[in-house]
Amino acid sequence: MGLLDILNGMQNGPRGQSEPSGTGTRGGISPIVLAALGLLAYKAFKGSGNPAGPPGGTGTATPSSGGIGDVLGRLWGGVTGAPPGAKAGGSLADMLPGGLGGLLAGAGAGTVLSSGLGKLINDFQQSGHGPAAQSWVGTGANQQIAPHDLASALGSDTIDALSRQTGMGREDLLTGLSQHLPQLVDRLTPNGRLPTDEEASRMV
Repeated sequence: MGLLDILNGMQNGPRGQSEPSGTGTRGGISPIVLAALGLLAYKAFKGSGNPAGPPGGTGTATPSSGGIGDVLGRLWGGVTGAPPGAKAGGSLADMLPGGLGGLLAGAGAGTVLSSGLGKLINDFQQSGHGPAAQSWVGTGANQQIAPHDLASALGSDTIDALSRQTGMGREDLLTGLSQHLPQLVDRLTPNGRLPTDEEASRMV
């Protein structure tokens, strides 16, 4: 299953459920799905040690300059509140406007996905939520994670930046991510483990 298929399948919420209040689509793609993808992209950038761009050398943004708010601002073209112009049903670049679409549709997209997933899972392990995160990667049932546990795992700065960029309230954002993030990680790890760069590149 490709990333575009995964995103299209997530538009109506996990397992077809309606989305939490405040997560309605704007511009064709749900802000909560944008938040989840932005989080993965930021994790890939963070600490990559490549001042010219993200892993894979796409040069879309400078990972070492500024925090998550700066990185997400560049990825979404400096537009907050779920950037306009996204179109459901088009290509991945159409669906994700700005630098994020180019990044996840570019040559280095596989590296971004695999690196972002690895660092995200590591953050959950470091914060004491490793078993839940590993269940999303594994082939069994996904363990739920409470919004407040998600907040402690990701950190206030990350949550605040995602809230600003998507235009969502903090509580709605955490509720939505607690439902969507396990699903996204699960679908990006179909083999029950983190994908290699090559495997992840086949998804885009």
